[in-house]
Amino acid sequence: MPSLPPVPSTRHATTVALTALAPAAWGTTYAVTTELLPPGHPLFAGLMRALPAGLLGLALTRVLPRGDWWWKTAVLGVLNIGALFPLLFLAAERLPGGVAATLGATQPLLVAGLAVAVLHDRPAAWRWTWGVLGVLGVGLVVLGPGARLDAVGVLAGLGGTAGMAGGVVLTKRWGRPAGAGPLTLAGWQLTAGGLLLLPLALAVEGVPQHLDAGAVGGYLWLGSMGGLIAYTLWFRGIAQLPVGASAPLVLLSPLVAALVGIALGESLSAPQTAGFVLALAALLAAQLNPPNVPIREGQMQ
Repeated sequence: MPSLPPVPSTRHATTVALTALAPAAWGTTYAVTTELLPPGHPLFAGLMRALPAGLLGLALTRVLPRGDWWWKTAVLGVLNIGALFPLLFLAAERLPGGVAATLGATQPLLVAGLAVAVLHDRPAAWRWTWGVLGVLGVGLVVLGPGARLDAVGVLAGLGGTAGMAGGVVLTKRWGRPAGAGPLTLAGWQLTAGGLLLLPLALAVEGVPQHLDAGAVGGYLWLGSMGGLIAYTLWFRGIAQLPVGASAPLVLLSPLVAALVGIALGESLSAPQTAGFVLALAALLAAQLNPPNVPIREGQMQ
């Protein structure tokens, strides 16, 4: 009889659990955007999520990039922060949260494809299969006959997802310089992305005319738990985990978005419940090594 996939060690499981907190926090972005933030200001929302958190990270670590890490930080800051945040908020404004989250769930497949070109890793069929099943599961949870598909929102969601997928692969390729921990890397990239957004937000949108307590609380949540804390845990995790194990964790984002929707009064049908279970199973299965398949050099784990 075929053997079961090897069970991850306790240390690996702890790393996975801590890394998973990042996409879980990002799953609240859609509800926070629609329920608390002023509409029509995706650039300003991205700025408020990135720059204050990045400057706080710099103040805590007091470490600046050196040498080629200046341009590497700029590239990663654009992919992971500067381009992602406004596109994410634009998608959240123009699409139902579930539709926007489903677009983000395609990231594991994009990461796997980019890893072939950039890291020269060959994804195992085991993780390709579970990646596809995970996207299908998320689709069952959040897509329905009444889902609105706004073209601009779809392009924004796919653009942000592709940018972050590139950021994940390049982060894995470049690692981080000696003496720079995950908090340092998060501070660098959030600051770089925030500085990119600063002139754009002020020139294109300006500051919202009315910011109530809910909006202020939303920005604080997105900048802290959804920003500096989440990215510190994320960069720590993707440095220690194989790409094939870390990328599927982003499936937690749409699943958390669905749970938040339930908390706000929505309910899940039988197909949605089945999709939720399928997506969760795909996420967990991706953390296991393929059964009866030895890991060869050059094969993505």
